[in-house]
Amino acid sequence: QVQLVDTGEGLVQSGGSLRLSCAASGRTSSAYASGWFRQAQGLEREFVASISWSGGSRLYADSVKGRFTISRDNAKNTVYLQMNSLKPEDTAVYYCAARKAYSSTSNSAGGYDYWGQGTQVTVSS
Repeated sequence: QVQLVDTGEGLVQSGGSLRLSCAASGRTSSAYASGWFRQAQGLEREFVASISWSGGSRLYADSVKGRFTISRDNAKNTVYLQMNSLKPEDTAVYYCAARKAYSSTSNSAGGYDYWGQGTQVTVSS
């Protein structure tokens, strides 16, 4: 079992930056791939980014490509989402996730086994 805690909640102005972190605890000796999803109020959860265990494979949603960067530090059991050039439409609760299929990325929420509790990102215009 892996527990995920995502942090980095914040309110920023349009064009600003924010970094989210996702710290894993529990069975962290096992390899896992990671992802970030978000859910805006009244909308379905959507994929943001994913990274394999090695970091060699990364996948981004078109809406964030070129602005967001997913990375990981396996020694710290932490995954990051660096968000630059933020827009009001990026406002949402962001969730980190982990999947046992560690060598591949996934843009499907159903492909993940563990979830964080979510952290709020608000971008003002």
